[in-house]
Amino acid sequence: MKKIIFASLLTAVLHTTSSSQEVMRIQPCNDAFIQKQADSIKQIVELDGFTLLRENSITMESQYEIPAIVPLQEKSIYHFVFIGDQTSKLFEVRMYDWDQNMIIYEKRGGNEGNIVAFSYVPNVSLHHIFNSLQVNKKKKKGLCGYVMLFKKTRPVNVKQ
Repeated sequence: MKKIIFASLLTAVLHTTSSSQEVMRIQPCNDAFIQKQADSIKQIVELDGFTLLRENSITMESQYEIPAIVPLQEKSIYHFVFIGDQTSKLFEVRMYDWDQNMIIYEKRGGNEGNIVAFSYVPNVSLHHIFNSLQVNKKKKKGLCGYVMLFKKTRPVNVKQ
């Protein structure tokens, strides 16, 4: 009797796990155009006295947000950049503090380009959440996205 109950229970568990939702995993992507844009932005932003803290390429799905959680220090100047697939029609970045209060909402669409960038100075030292999203009507999966976070570490070099 115990063997029958155990076998039934094991079958039910295996059936439940096999029909559960697929887990989305963060996968890097490779897009030569986006990489060229990212390299150019890095050069420009670093000339303004910023240091690159983090960067990642991300394979995204249309209309699905990708979160990035980062610790930010109060009174430091940060610059965030999101580059989306050039064929997408809408790009959004939402930034939240640790209490999930939306602090920044940036949106690009139409002919505004595929880059969303902004600077931010936190009032307190804590983790912040950046949610990046792009919408593409033709290509639902396999969209490339690229995120970068910079921190101001030195004054701008002035040429004389």
